[in-house]
Amino acid sequence: MKIVEFIYQPWPWYVSGSLIALVMFLLLYEGKNFGMSANLRTMCSMSGAGKWADFFQFDWKSQKWNLLVVFGAIIGGYVASTFLIEDQQINLNPVTLEALNKMGFEEPGKSYVPLTIYGWDNVFTLKGILILLFGGFMIGFGARYAGGCTSGHAISGLSDLQIPSLIAVVGFFIGGLMMTHLILPIIF
Repeated sequence: MKIVEFIYQPWPWYVSGSLIALVMFLLLYEGKNFGMSANLRTMCSMSGAGKWADFFQFDWKSQKWNLLVVFGAIIGGYVASTFLIEDQQINLNPVTLEALNKMGFEEPGKSYVPLTIYGWDNVFTLKGILILLFGGFMIGFGARYAGGCTSGHAISGLSDLQIPSLIAVVGFFIGGLMMTHLILPIIF
């Protein structure tokens, strides 16, 4: 297989899984925990939010390394979506396509994010703003209530064999199933 063909194809699970395992090993070796939602606390603390809430009073400089993860995710996402993907269209199951069409999604599978929700025309509608505000609040509240986000619990916590992370991940999956099968059909 040519290197160019490898780059433009979905990578096998054993490549990305091995890279995640290597990163987790290095983090555990260094005594650090991985998680994206912790960066929100760090950024708020850097901005001076500790003046108004004790939650943000901590040594944010000790978490600067984790901010590199955020910038790496942003840059990596941009590079991958701009240069490494020839076609944004995804091959969805016909049953899924039919269900999404019934909910009113236009051309499901045409891109990785549904334009019915994330298209600029829809984001700036009342419905779009309410969905993003309510969804953002629920994700932020849930991440803090669970003591971390999906990446922190599912990758870092489970690799460290933490029972609370297992419970949180089970809760994340149950919440995702409820959203998909109960709430999303009501919204759309």
